Amino acid sequence: MITETSAVAFRQNLGEMLNIVQYRNDSVLIKKDGKPVAALIDARLFERIRRMQERFDALCDRLEQTYTGVPEKEALAEIARASKRARTETANAWRADGRLPGAPVRRTENTTKVATKDETKNDTEPAAKAAKKAASRKKPAARPRTSR
Repeated sequence: MITETSAVAFRQNLGEMLNIVQYRNDSVLIKKDGKPVAALIDARLFERIRRMQERFDALCDRLEQTYTGVPEKEALAEIARASKRARTETANAWRADGRLPGAPVRRTENTTKVATKDETKNDTEPAAKAAKKAASRKKPAARPRTSR
């Protein structure tokens, strides 16, 4: 749970705020003029965030070194494809372990079928193309109204 407080109230109740974080494992969001300016969090959570930040920085450095000299647009497209492939592989592994429900349902014009593992693995059609394709499908003509 996150407790919200003003900077003035935080200063006046510092001991209570520390107890909220230490004993209740809550966080305190400190606001000044109604806008969030700081947070008081548990030391273990802070360490986890720091480790994640270090890992993220290291990953960014590796990506920068890997794609030195590659045009930005091309590098971002390659990263997007690799990310999609990794997400699909992870989802398939989790489905196999029973940590996710079955494969997603794929709809066609007249039928609905469950995608096979190979179809989800090799699905390279971008979401934008799929949305455009769905929008271009002909809609049934409206029946004319008859007056009674």
